[in-house]
Amino acid sequence: MLLKIDVIIPVYKPGKMLFTLLDRLEHQTVPVQNIILMNTEKLYFEQLVQDMRFTDRYPNVKVFHLSKHEFDHGGTRHRGVTCSDAEIFITMTQDALPADNRLVEKLTAHLRDQVAVSYARQLPKPDCREPEKASRTFNYPAVSCIKTSADITRLGVKTFFCSNVCAAYRRDIYDALGGFIRHTIFNEDMIYASGAVKAGYGIAYEADARVFHSHNYTNMQQLRRNFDLGVSQADHPEIFAEIPSEAEGKKLVKETYTYLIRRKKIYMFPGFCVQCGFKYAGYLLGKNYKKLPQKCILKITTNREYWNQ
Repeated sequence: MLLKIDVIIPVYKPGKMLFTLLDRLEHQTVPVQNIILMNTEKLYFEQLVQDMRFTDRYPNVKVFHLSKHEFDHGGTRHRGVTCSDAEIFITMTQDALPADNRLVEKLTAHLRDQVAVSYARQLPKPDCREPEKASRTFNYPAVSCIKTSADITRLGVKTFFCSNVCAAYRRDIYDALGGFIRHTIFNEDMIYASGAVKAGYGIAYEADARVFHSHNYTNMQQLRRNFDLGVSQADHPEIFAEIPSEAEGKKLVKETYTYLIRRKKIYMFPGFCVQCGFKYAGYLLGKNYKKLPQKCILKITTNREYWNQ
């Protein structure tokens, strides 16, 4: 018997790329029951679909609207889960595109026994810069694996690494563990994964389940993004205090250096190092956000609404 599978996608100011994503999800080798869009601000969505018969074109797409003030990385996704009756749900972001029609098939292949969640390999988009390509190779290698508590000594914080850019969850385990944290600025996926690992479950990385997803962030965008990352880690010392993340950053610098050497693009390394400086500065500010005035926090964060909730 085929399990029911739903896809949950938070959406904000979507462009026509959303239609490409929906079309690719409609043509998977393992069918999707429903696609649930948790859309922030109804106006933007209506502007996108106003000249088309959206419900006729996508009859299995359900759209739920919320205000920007209501959005939360964990809470919004959890609301999407409550709108689903599927045994497996897949979380995606609106800027991730399935690389082929076997994404769902490959992503859900090991969601059995003691595996709570699996996440996909993220491939760089055509316009991706070389240092970002190195980051994708570092975080999303070509070899699949299943991570458990036995790997914490070897992998450190990477044991809990998981990405809701594209990840599949077993609903029974999700409900048993209490689901995504309801109020968080960032990292709801890793927070959930850490709880799953500590409860005795595995986290599967499926290298054959592939999506195109990458960003060419500016230095300031990296600083602001990593500020939110630091805040999430400061708020969850039960996860991150015992297993610091800094070691992974050092490994990434070394891997990127080697990557650029091989491709004869070492001239890009100084710029990459500058960006790393911005990322680390943002991370340290976030880790110490309780010492900062509210005015400063609101200037740095990418999610002002989080601080007003």
